[in-house]
Amino acid sequence: MTSSICLTRLNYLDYLETELTLPPPGDSQPLVIDLFAGCGGFALGFEAAGFQTIGYEQSAQACQSYRQNLNRPCHQMTLTPETELKSGATVIIGGPPCQPFSVSGHQKGLKDSRDGFPIFLNAVRRDRPNIAIFENVRGMLYRNKTYFQEIVETLKQLDYQVEYQVLTASDYGVPQRRQRLFCIAHRGGWQWPTKSHDRHPYTAGEALVNLTLTIPKNAKFLTCSMDRYIEKYERASNCVRPRDLHLDRPARTVTCRNLGGATGDMLRIRLPDGRRRRLTVREGARLQSFPDWFTFKGSEENQYNQIGNAVPPLFAKKLATEVKNYLNLCFYKSLA
Repeated sequence: MTSSICLTRLNYLDYLETELTLPPPGDSQPLVIDLFAGCGGFALGFEAAGFQTIGYEQSAQACQSYRQNLNRPCHQMTLTPETELKSGATVIIGGPPCQPFSVSGHQKGLKDSRDGFPIFLNAVRRDRPNIAIFENVRGMLYRNKTYFQEIVETLKQLDYQVEYQVLTASDYGVPQRRQRLFCIAHRGGWQWPTKSHDRHPYTAGEALVNLTLTIPKNAKFLTCSMDRYIEKYERASNCVRPRDLHLDRPARTVTCRNLGGATGDMLRIRLPDGRRRRLTVREGARLQSFPDWFTFKGSEENQYNQIGNAVPPLFAKKLATEVKNYLNLCFYKSLA
């Protein structure tokens, strides 16, 4: 659906609090298995919508963040196709490692040892949930489209209907122009979330508000040599507008790389005096739609990685709400 819901808007931080407050946990809530869970961005959206989640994640620091903030456990382990997961899942979600398909990676797909799709597909095959959802980069639809179609066909052979779309996070209230592929395996009757903010997206300025007016402790400023490098980089890449954070529009996609990596691609704030500084962990988290109460464990670099790899929780909540509607439809169908 493409129609926009035009409502009197809450300010961004109030909107996050309203949408992502966690209800009390309950054993009667539908069980969601969250594979490659990271710090819990996908799970936060589902828990806020009234699901119980169990995460599985390799990174110890990401697991700590998940456990610190969410109602349910996250098991630290290296997943394999043979890993025994908790049974009885109504929903399986996950973001299988995207490096095999990312434009910035080598795009080896199935031949890449980091490929997580055999794990995801085996989990669906064993548990046969009502619905299964995975998120990945758009690159999956291009150089590796043959492998993507193999994944789709495998899900169809398990008696699922399969739909997929590339969705833009800013259309759903997230203040960044992040585009990701979402693939849904269902039994019939799935409806995609309605765009809520495509005409009036939240901007980076609305997300960061007071943070852009202060200089945080241990702020990391660009040096003169970095400025010269960036100028050369942007001239060579025909960059029309500098890659500074423009506060009057949604941010570029928040990634591990542009939060804590290469100078030329980084997201940075230009101060009134002309200096430019890197984003802090909290600023990156706000752009990714984590509420301020969500805290991250591990080193600064690891926290940047957790944020950049996450599914934006606010979008995850929109998706989870439609999953709940879908499950209700399935229930009423079973009574007919």
